[in-house]
Amino acid sequence: MQFLRDLTGWGASAPKLNPAFQYLRATLGGSKLYLALGEIDALDGKRVEVWYSSERAVLRLVEGRLAGVVGMTAEWRNVSQPGAPSWAEAARAAEPLHWIRVRDVMPGYQYGVRDALTLRRIAPPAGSALLNVAPDTLVWFEETVEGGVLPPARYAVESTGERTVVVYGEQCLSASSCIRWQRWSADQPVQ
Repeated sequence: MQFLRDLTGWGASAPKLNPAFQYLRATLGGSKLYLALGEIDALDGKRVEVWYSSERAVLRLVEGRLAGVVGMTAEWRNVSQPGAPSWAEAARAAEPLHWIRVRDVMPGYQYGVRDALTLRRIAPPAGSALLNVAPDTLVWFEETVEGGVLPPARYAVESTGERTVVVYGEQCLSASSCIRWQRWSADQPVQ
């Protein structure tokens, strides 16, 4: 637990972020937490970012999409998304793109849940939890699940040269448990 406190700077009061680490600011319901980038793995040739909070939550992101969440009321374990289009491909696409995600969900022991997804570019939304960044400076996408099993996910992507980074994302883990995250630097005020 001390390792997580050192990473996130979380003590008895508000967090003090260590500039030696990269962070995500996340909200889940009314709760706010800061997660520190603990490691970068690889899966199917893609970069997997593993983020840790002092509250024992762990988020795994593959190219900005949730690839695993544990330590929250709803959890996604063993998420497979091999057909997910790149953000550059999605930005160039004239038509929406379709692919399949497979995930294991807790609680409830639901294994092999298949989601048919549609990804399309959208205008910057009127309402999001994005802070300190002008929404119109980013490229926005919406990802819907066929059948409306989950509310749509949204992503805000920043492109600089050959590099694309998901700066902000919001996605529901269940019909009632949604998470929003944003890349956050240690020099930004804790909000």
